[in-house]
Amino acid sequence: MRVRNWGCFVVTVVTIVLISEVCFASDDGDLQYWSTAGVSFDIDKDWKFKFEEEFRFGDNAGHFYRHSDFGVVYKSFADWIDLGFNYRQVFEKDSKGQWRQENRPHLNVTLKSKLFGFDLSDRSRLEYRDREIKKDIWRYRNKLTIRLPLEFTELKLKPYLADEVFINLDEEGYNRNRLYGGVSFKLSKNLTGDIFYLWQSSRSGGSRKDINVLGTALKFYF
Repeated sequence: MRVRNWGCFVVTVVTIVLISEVCFASDDGDLQYWSTAGVSFDIDKDWKFKFEEEFRFGDNAGHFYRHSDFGVVYKSFADWIDLGFNYRQVFEKDSKGQWRQENRPHLNVTLKSKLFGFDLSDRSRLEYRDREIKKDIWRYRNKLTIRLPLEFTELKLKPYLADEVFINLDEEGYNRNRLYGGVSFKLSKNLTGDIFYLWQSSRSGGSRKDINVLGTALKFYF
């Protein structure tokens, strides 16, 4: 990677942190706001590097969650499959308002296809949750995304739908589902955006909790 691109990459990482820090919390008790920004670049023809920051805000907790995620993607098995190796560091407030840390390495296999003009992707994720004060567990996540064969305006607005299931690989099993509806768009040659609504339903100890999320994302490409 050329020196100029490395300089752009460093500036972008700093920008990601600043963008995320100035986001605001929603006043609605059951509505959260998630802000994500990421950057990626090709290491060579086979490998890609990715970095992501996400901040979450909601109810009376204000800023209650943050993660940093980085990893590499091997993209040369075939056009229809990507293999990713990532590490995520999570900080989240517990019920007492104390910040707790979680270390989360994860393996991702993403299958890609087209059907009647629709872009389909199915990401399988296996993650190990090394938690500060709770039992460490393995978790499997599967996210199916369907992008409609439509584009609007000069920003190339492209709507999509997605569904993600969460399965703890212990006695709890399936315990969470997320439904997404959103639109992605192109801001420039190296920058894309995403605005989405997410409904999440979680189950724990016989009780169920639903949340509504407004999310935005920026992704830089080099």
